Amino acid sequence: MHLMTSRRVAVWTVWLGLGFLPCSLAPSAQAQPQQSATPAAGVPGASPTDESVDQQSPNSPTLDPRSPGRIASTVVDQTGAVVVGAWVKLTSENQTPDQQVLTGDDGQFSLANIAPGPFHLAISAAGFAPQSISGTLRAGEAYTAPPIALMLATATTELRVVPTPTEVAQDQIKEQEKQRVLGLIPNFYVSYVYNAVPLTSRQKFQLAWKTSVDPVSFALNGVVAGVQQSQNNFSAYGQGAQGYAKRYGAAYADFVSGTFIGSAILPSLLKQDPRYFYKGTGSKSSRILYALANSVICKGDNGRWQPNYSSVGGNIAASAISTLYYPATDHNGAAFAFESAAFGVGAVAATNLLQEFLIRKLIPGVANHQSAKPPSVKGKLSLMPGREAD
Repeated sequence: MHLMTSRRVAVWTVWLGLGFLPCSLAPSAQAQPQQSATPAAGVPGASPTDESVDQQSPNSPTLDPRSPGRIASTVVDQTGAVVVGAWVKLTSENQTPDQQVLTGDDGQFSLANIAPGPFHLAISAAGFAPQSISGTLRAGEAYTAPPIALMLATATTELRVVPTPTEVAQDQIKEQEKQRVLGLIPNFYVSYVYNAVPLTSRQKFQLAWKTSVDPVSFALNGVVAGVQQSQNNFSAYGQGAQGYAKRYGAAYADFVSGTFIGSAILPSLLKQDPRYFYKGTGSKSSRILYALANSVICKGDNGRWQPNYSSVGGNIAASAISTLYYPATDHNGAAFAFESAAFGVGAVAATNLLQEFLIRKLIPGVANHQSAKPPSVKGKLSLMPGREAD
């Protein structure tokens, strides 16, 4: 009995030393450890190790610098109304391929999974001028750009003004009307442009009128009348001022009738070109033949060569009309008309030779002649009885 009691006392003693005494036997043993807890940080007597452990705290989460972000915005017009169906294209040096999206019914768009870094947005829509914005997207950022306003596109129309053949011909006539031998005598019925545009009927009459009323034409017909009076041609007219006036009137009437009939009326009806087209190239013999042939042939308005009915017919008609005012003693009716027509053809041939080899050299300011084409692009010069060569 005493021995069992001693053993129990020994066990209790060991348990008390180790702090494992059951609480039912040692009620104060469990509270003791709580009272001996580690002192708080900053309390005197606390160990450095305890203080450092207390100061450590978990770090905040850090974003991956490669985390994608998103960009969103709204596309509007100048009035602030949303633009539906606008194309938005994203380009970024850190991301391929480019992203594209259309704005919705609310004008908004959103682009996701965009690599961080510089970006460029290009916005376009029908009827609007293109717009663009640029920026830099940070990792994981949800960037909302301010509303993007599109300006109405400026309406531009490319207009190519192509002159009509009539306008081209008018410009060519203006150049011809500057052509004067020795800077004085008109040379309007010669074209130095081998592919000159055919004249309209109105332009043919315009050129005839310009030639008829030119001051030099009046003066040249005055010289013709003076020569006739000095030689006493058409003696029935007499001498003196009255005789000179009659001769002058007859010469000028020949000139005007021949010009209008042979260079305007018949060419308009028969669709022929009344001008002489300068050749200027080739051998001398070929140029001579060309000049002589152009006294009886001409270029039609269709570009084809044909008999020069206008010039020959104009000479005959003008000669027939002249029988009305020339003294009957100086002509024999129809024979006179045909003789005058034949003389007119010869005068045209002689004038063409002068045009081909001499007259061009006497006209100041004429541009260098371009290489001539085959005769299919040439014309002729009509010369009527009593009419000075152009």
